[in-house]
Amino acid sequence: MRVSLILLLPLTIAACAPAVPDSGAGVGFQDYNSYMRDRDAAAGRPQAIVTPGFSPDQIGAAIDRADGQGGIAPATGPVTGSVIGASPALGGDTSAIRPRGNAPAGIREETGEAARIASLGGGARISDENDFDAVASRETIESDRARIDRNRAQYQVIQPGALPVRPGDAGPNIVDYALATNHPRGTQLYKRSSFGAGNAAGKCAGYASPDLAQQAFLARGGPERDRLGLDPDGDGYACAWDPSPYRLR
Repeated sequence: MRVSLILLLPLTIAACAPAVPDSGAGVGFQDYNSYMRDRDAAAGRPQAIVTPGFSPDQIGAAIDRADGQGGIAPATGPVTGSVIGASPALGGDTSAIRPRGNAPAGIREETGEAARIASLGGGARISDENDFDAVASRETIESDRARIDRNRAQYQVIQPGALPVRPGDAGPNIVDYALATNHPRGTQLYKRSSFGAGNAAGKCAGYASPDLAQQAFLARGGPERDRLGLDPDGDGYACAWDPSPYRLR
């Protein structure tokens, strides 16, 4: 009895175990080889790509809408598909679809720039003064002489006038000072005190330009004296003022 139970125990365990799936059964309800054959066959078949067909009526309506003519017109013909590369056949009279000439729909072609120039006749053209044949056909020696005489009669010589007089309270003239001197910047000609020389940069910052600083320097006794402390090196030029631009003649 004990031997029988031992022999039946492995059979009972095997019966309770789940069934192992067949690895060769394939995908879905068929085997794998059949699935691969069907997939390759489906991939080899050409697929027709359908695109919207060309409709002359729709193109004409779009042009009219762009030009402000009429409202949105419904399509009068069916939209059919076509394969890429196929040339659609245009049926009926297409003369009304596109305006004639180069003018867009709703614009008169004779109102263009070329028509305006043509309407002016021979007067609107490029100058041909450099064309000897064209000039010789309409000009003579006598006409050239008459034109030269007219130009000479209109020629006027403008004589230079006197310079305006500067007002007496305008202050020192830095241009006259630049022309009266000839030494370069940095050449010491005047004695200066070392007291307060280190603050010259801060004092010069109070002037909008070196010209104004030089004018104030001359008005307060410069170049012999430097009451404002603007010329610590004693060259007679305040705040690195450069007189060379005024010396150019």
